[in-house]
Amino acid sequence: MLEKLTKWNPLKSVKEKSDRTRARSKEPGQLQEALNHLFESVFNKGDADNEDVSWSPLIDISETANAFMVSVELPGMERKDVDIQIQQKMLIIQGKKKREKKSTHEEFSIVERRFGRFYEAFALPSGIEEEKITASFKRGVLIITLPKTPGVQPKRIPIEIA
Repeated sequence: MLEKLTKWNPLKSVKEKSDRTRARSKEPGQLQEALNHLFESVFNKGDADNEDVSWSPLIDISETANAFMVSVELPGMERKDVDIQIQQKMLIIQGKKKREKKSTHEEFSIVERRFGRFYEAFALPSGIEEEKITASFKRGVLIITLPKTPGVQPKRIPIEIA
């Protein structure tokens, strides 16, 4: 069975420990940090002037016989604002969406667009040809293609009539 491309979860080890022992986490600092980040992202959602707030772009991951495709919606961003890296079997996508210059006469009553930094990391499955990974950016959508090695691709077995 092929492995799947999965989103990295820094709290996974904390949750697994909690599930196994049903006791308090031995890493309360990490849990507190995650909770603080969660509340900051919720309560700073409408803070139009704060570019230090983090946000998460919308991401789709699909799989074909030959590759995984990661599509990231980054409206209003340019290619130079995004960085993609492979580190220790992780696909890391990060960048910063800058706020447009605000006129001194503008007064916002609703702000739904997000600005600031984003960071997404995915654990790569085995069988990815790292040297052949490609990325393209068109109309605000980043598409990363992660080709599978030939040995990992499924092989169809024809059925003969007996």
